[in-house]
Amino acid sequence: MARRSKSAVEDYPVDIVENIVDIDVSAEMESSFLEYSYSVIYSRALPDARDGLKPVQRRILYMMQQMGLRPDKGHVKSARVTGEVMGKLHPHGDAAIYDAMVRLAQSFAMRLPLVDGHGNFGSLDDGPAAARYTEARMAPAAMALTADLDEDVVDFVPNYDNQFMQPGVLPAAFPNLLVNGTTGIAVGMATNMAPHNLREVIAGTRHLIAHPDATLKEVMKFIPGPDLPSGGTIVGLSGIKDAYESGRGTFKTRAKVSIEQVTPRKQGIVVTELPYMVGPEKVIEKIKDGVNAKKLTGISDVVDLTDRKHGLRLVIEIKNGFNPQAVLASLYKHTPLEDSFGINNVALVNGQPQTLGLLDLLRVYIDHRLSVVRCRTEFRLGKHKDRLHLVDGLLIAIVDIDEVIEIIRSSDETAQAREKLMAVFDLTEVQANYILELRLRQLTKYSRIELEAERDKLRQEIAELERILGSDSALRELVSDELAEVAEKYGNDRRTVLKTKDDMQSAIEAVSNGASKAKKSLGLALEIADEPCWVLLTASGILGRTVGKPMREALVDPGKRIKHDVFTSIVPTTARGEIGAVTSTGRMVRLSVMDLVVFDDSSGTPVLTTGVKATEVVALAKGEKLVGLVPLNEVLALATANGVIKRVNPEYPLNQTEWDVIKLKPKDTVIAATVCSSDNNALTLVTQEAKLLTFDAAKVRPQGRAGGGIAGIKLGSQDAVIALGVTAPGSAAEVVTVTNGQDGMASAKVTPLAEYPQKGRATGGVRAHRFLTGESKLALAWVGIGPAKAGTPGGVARSLPTEHGSRDGSGVPLTQAIGAVGPNYAAITEQAKMASDGEKLF
Repeated sequence: MARRSKSAVEDYPVDIVENIVDIDVSAEMESSFLEYSYSVIYSRALPDARDGLKPVQRRILYMMQQMGLRPDKGHVKSARVTGEVMGKLHPHGDAAIYDAMVRLAQSFAMRLPLVDGHGNFGSLDDGPAAARYTEARMAPAAMALTADLDEDVVDFVPNYDNQFMQPGVLPAAFPNLLVNGTTGIAVGMATNMAPHNLREVIAGTRHLIAHPDATLKEVMKFIPGPDLPSGGTIVGLSGIKDAYESGRGTFKTRAKVSIEQVTPRKQGIVVTELPYMVGPEKVIEKIKDGVNAKKLTGISDVVDLTDRKHGLRLVIEIKNGFNPQAVLASLYKHTPLEDSFGINNVALVNGQPQTLGLLDLLRVYIDHRLSVVRCRTEFRLGKHKDRLHLVDGLLIAIVDIDEVIEIIRSSDETAQAREKLMAVFDLTEVQANYILELRLRQLTKYSRIELEAERDKLRQEIAELERILGSDSALRELVSDELAEVAEKYGNDRRTVLKTKDDMQSAIEAVSNGASKAKKSLGLALEIADEPCWVLLTASGILGRTVGKPMREALVDPGKRIKHDVFTSIVPTTARGEIGAVTSTGRMVRLSVMDLVVFDDSSGTPVLTTGVKATEVVALAKGEKLVGLVPLNEVLALATANGVIKRVNPEYPLNQTEWDVIKLKPKDTVIAATVCSSDNNALTLVTQEAKLLTFDAAKVRPQGRAGGGIAGIKLGSQDAVIALGVTAPGSAAEVVTVTNGQDGMASAKVTPLAEYPQKGRATGGVRAHRFLTGESKLALAWVGIGPAKAGTPGGVARSLPTEHGSRDGSGVPLTQAIGAVGPNYAAITEQAKMASDGEKLF
């Protein structure tokens, strides 16, 4: 450090008088801090209760209006607006000004944005681009806030260096503080106000204008609660009522969610609306943290599918075996999918911060708006009277225009002409000056007609303005009508749903206390119980499972379904069990029951349209078909088109998802797969050429899955097996055969299976149906208990004969039926088997 030289010290004046002032540091700190606090409260952090704007926001809108940045003009660089505001009105940095302008443009923050931004103005997870990259102009709603500023409706105050004037408050044609809300942190106090729906706020304001003594309960009929820009759901209205009464209260907001089948094997929670000021990235981060910390279970993945076209879409995939409702309750408990909003209605009233309830806020605004409209009316009245005064003088002059011209020509100077005009025509100085400034073209006969019309109109308008000023009710009515026009022009529908009852809160608390308590108190266990259920496959290829066991009568005539659709495979199992799907190529695919879509059977009736296509669950090669569903713990019977029969032992690999259950010869295919555990059962094969062979299952020894089966029925060169039936001894089984005739020529026959004698395996069987003229083969054959109707390959339902036919006789013509119900599935499901050709069985 350099030392000061001796000569420099000697250069100091010798007559310096020290003036050291002793002050109380605590008093100075208190005084300075109070000044700073007041500056922050009044000039920066808190909004004015009249227009709902902080000083920086008010200056931005005023300067944009002065710059002519109206909605019908082009956008300009945000940096230009920021520079104008900073240079003329706001003595702070450009960053603070730009941040305030950005918020005014963000639709997710403002219920009714006041700035129309062009470019990247940020999101809930990311900040905006720099001011040099974005552009802005006033939004239409901002024009309503700044309207009539040039009509002396508010007081103007000097800027920070007394070079420019700025409005101390904006006219505010709608209650902006309630509509857009605000947030701010001052010194020793803060404000946090929720946005509301414009139409509802104006409706409540108009009611209070018409009924100044209205109660809070009456006003809340119009303003039931906040309306957040992001939508969502507000749960519990007691906190809102507290806030409306005292200015302080808390309410809970929840995301809008739905539980959907996001993949053929998985359910998911789809989030389309989030709580106010909560971004999707924040939610994803909290979910991942909760999963890592073991607070959240049952979640396999979180995918953000948000885009410009469809909006927010956050998909939370649920692991198989977990209850989506219980997982949702855990998400509400541990993530921002449920958030709290604390209302603290602190605003400036006459320059002083106050905590205001709903009625107080509305009354402050109404008083302000009445003052604005009164000042505007007085201003317009004065302008109209001034104009009428000039028009009256001009009409006097036009009556004798020649003399007026002569007086002007004969005068040496303007003052002399003015005095002569005032003396001759009894005009005021203002009128005389106006006449002297007229152009000759304004003195035509046509101009006189226009002036007289203008005079009459001015008198009517003056009378109306005086009526408004002379009647408080007329003034209030005018303010109310103008508010209605604003609501009609800028209002939109409510976005946030209000719920008085919290349906999920008990579930959230129960889940947080453990799954066992949740299950006991709510029946809402986190993991799905391994309860009995059925897996169903329909004729149209719809696959799904039930919740529990629906009534068997529900399977006879299911509810909503595709036309003529019925169940073709029904497998009893459990929710956490596994079943097999057999294909025409001899493959068996292991399916987890938990992975399957649940048929919506809340009413006890499975709804077939709620499942998914089986091909989305079981990958099939070209030409491969799904033959049926089977349990994995039973001996199966398989039949092929070439007449091979095989019984398969349930010895399947535990570490594989698919395997072969039969070794097929070239060009052969599996046509049916069903349970056949008992050697006492009978196996029945039916062919296209109406051959039927029934024999004991004991003649077919169960093989391993690598076996190729044995000969079942002897076929002709053009014949093929089309049906396999497994029946219990002594059962009242029937055989249905339908020919391939067209329309009315097709015939059907129902015959008791007992009429067909049992023959040896690998023989040709017996005739099951005698063909009529035009018939060449069977289109459908089915062996089981009690079918009711059948149908053609074209999907048209046909009535079956009510009388049994002889085993080798012909069928009877089919008659068209209006509807179609399945066979007696109650009896069939007891044997866990269905028709082999479900696409044709109705």
